Order: sequence, then C-alpha cells, then structure tokens
Amino acid sequence: MSGPDAETPSAIQICRIMRPDDANVAGNVHGGTILKMIEEAGVIISTRHCNSQNGERCVAVLARVERTDFLSPMCIGEVAHVSAEITYTSKHSVEVQVNVMSENILTGTKKLTNKATLWYVPLSLKNVDKVLEVPPVVYSRQEQEEEGRRRYEAQKLDRMQTKWRNGDIIQPVLNPEPNTVSYSQSSLIHLVGPSDCTLHGFVHGDSSSNSTGLEVPSSGNTAGTQEDLAPGSWKDTFSFNSVTMKLMDEVAGIVAARHCKTNIVTASVDAINFHDKIRKGCVITISGRMTFTSNKSMEIEVLVDADPVVDNSQERYRAASAFFTYVSLSQDGRSLPVPQLVPETEDEKKRFEEGKGRYLQMKAKRQGQAEPQP
Repeated sequence: MSGPDAETPSAIQICRIMRPDDANVAGNVHGGTILKMIEEAGVIISTRHCNSQNGERCVAVLARVERTDFLSPMCIGEVAHVSAEITYTSKHSVEVQVNVMSENILTGTKKLTNKATLWYVPLSLKNVDKVLEVPPVVYSRQEQEEEGRRRYEAQKLDRMQTKWRNGDIIQPVLNPEPNTVSYSQSSLIHLVGPSDCTLHGFVHGDSSSNSTGLEVPSSGNTAGTQEDLAPGSWKDTFSFNSVTMKLMDEVAGIVAARHCKTNIVTASVDAINFHDKIRKGCVITISGRMTFTSNKSMEIEVLVDADPVVDNSQERYRAASAFFTYVSLSQDGRSLPVPQLVPETEDEKKRFEEGKGRYLQMKAKRQGQAEPQP
C-alpha cells in the first residue's frame, strides 16, 4: 500500500453493476451516480477508521469533496469498482482518496474513470455537535504526512474563500435570450424525506472548526468552533450528502443540455463544499447557472439552499455549493464546440472572468503534469 500502514483499516473496495436508471439517454452513467458511490465508499472507510479504537462511538460526516475528474465515461452494463484509502488524518479530520474503475464484464477490459479526494469529520453518536478526535494513521514515509498536511492547509484556505460567496442567489428571468446566463440556468426543488436520510440519523457531510479547517454541522454558522454550534441531539435526522451531490449533478446537467442542446457529460467537479447540515423535512432548492464557457467546456455553478419549513426558528440557509464542468458530445462520442456564453450584467462578467481564471489555472496544471520529467 502506498499510503498509511496496511495494518490499519485504511482501504476498502465496493462494486456495483450499472443499470439503465443510472444513465442518461445516451447510455452514459450520470456523474451524480458516480459521486454517490464515491461518497458511500468514503463514509464507510472513514467511519470504520474513526471507530477503530476504544472510545466514544461516532459517524464520519462529509465536509468537502476536492476536485473530481471524470477521466472516461462509464456505460450501462459495466461494473464500477470503487477503491477508497485513508491518506491523511489531522486531529479532527480524515482525508480519503478514491479511485473508480469500470469493468466490461464481457471483454474483461478495465479503465480508470474517476479520481477524487474527500474530507470527513467524526461526530459523536450521543451528541451531533461534538467533534471527536481521529485515531492517527501510520505512514510508511515521513513525506506522506507532510504532503497530507499541505493538502489539508490548501483545502482549508480554499474553503474559507468559498464562504465569502455564500450570500449569492440565482433568480429566474422570464423570456431570456439564448446563450445568456439568464437562459442557461435551472433549478430543482426537493423535499427531504426519510429515504434521503442516513441510517445513523446524521447527514453524511458538513463539517469544520477552527481547529480542523472543516466545518462542523451548525445552523447557519460557518465560522465556528465546537462552542459556537447550534443545539442538536440524537433524535435529529439529516440527509445523505451523497443524495445532495446527485441532485446537484442533475441540475448542472440540465443547465449544460439547455445551453448546447446536445448530449453532455460531466468532465469534472471543482470542490463541493458542505456548509451546513440538511434536516429531514427541509425543502431544498438546487439552483445552477452557467458562469463560463471555453471552446469545448462549460462551467456551471450550483448552489443548494435549505428551507426548514416546519421550523419557524430558522431561516433559509446555504447548505452546499460547487462548480461543475461539462463537455458537449456528438452521437459517436466526439467532443463538440460549445456555444459561447454571453454575460450581460457586471456580476455575470465578473463571474465569467473568475471562471476563466479557474479554467486557465487547471489547464496549466494539466499541461505541467503531462510534461515529461527530466
């Protein structure tokens, strides 16, 4: 094993065959379906690790999904092999790296389809507001711990910058012009029911404190330490964040298809941040809008707002946010040019330039990785 010591419960693999209800009309498996499997593998391994020593029992909740690349499409009838490994632990958080392989069971062909990094925080089964300490992992090389600490600090900084954008709201516009931001947007409303919730009564996500750099589930408090958290109890029931991610991908896909009117597939997800927990009975609004287009890709910002309709003490709040990148494909799977987005307002132009910056930064990173090492 390249990561922590093999004696710890730090690696698992799960698999599932892809069915017709997992895919779009072109037969490609939805990115949201794959994200859901990735999160399920992550919560299993992180919860198992956090309970590997004697002490107070807990469940690991998802706080953040780092950039996830969709390297190759997966099709109906193929088997998804999801491998998860714990690669770093801080005092209150767990980093899990996940690889997804697809297998054609007729030919035996396998290919890498996805790579993702997720961060989890352990919450007590007795008190949802109590963050427990994470058992340390044993590294085979000191460099692994140092590299993990750098990744931890980088996501902490990025997460703090994301919080500054949380007041933004996507408003619908009547009769918008094609290729404008007002045209290339969509929303979905979903009532969180029992089938969306965790077996342990917790959301699988939303966590950080000043000590962890990851946000602990709270009621609108995105800065906090444990003392800042809103009251909670074992009787609280929260939504799976894998369900939220799947809905986010569906909305982003609608926006992309509406914009270019072709078959579209998820190319990548740029950091999903879970800012607050979603309780059973909440009505969530998942809104997506196009922010940037290159010649062959589209960036869509997706925001999740939760409205606790049965709780008059809490107002509507931002629960999650992310940027999805989609590409347009022909019927034979070839990449197609994307209609260029026309930003109209100053805010739209600003978001377009910010999206362009993210695109150029990632393009330079990919080119750097592709260059042969001396």
